[in-house]
Amino acid sequence: MPRGYWIARFTVTDQAKYEAYRALNGAAFRKYGARFLVRGGPFEVRVGEGRPRNVVIEFPSYRAALDCYDSPEYKEALRARGDAIDGDIVIVEGYDGPQP
Repeated sequence: MPRGYWIARFTVTDQAKYEAYRALNGAAFRKYGARFLVRGGPFEVRVGEGRPRNVVIEFPSYRAALDCYDSPEYKEALRARGDAIDGDIVIVEGYDGPQP
């Protein structure tokens, strides 16, 4: 079964609210088996426009990735975050087929 991923690119606009969100989001991430693959760090934009913060989170399945975002635990973290970021979060199913 393919894994699921959250791909987030954003700018933090309110650090205090963002820290409140980070203090709460771990409950949902633990419950749904999340694992950070990318959490900030250096980067180079090769095509398009970049954002200061880039995050990739892996889940055991696409369903787990969706369920985590929709969970009461994550909704609580989102309430704390409010309008603290400007950016994009995409939930995508991983590829489990043949490789080149």
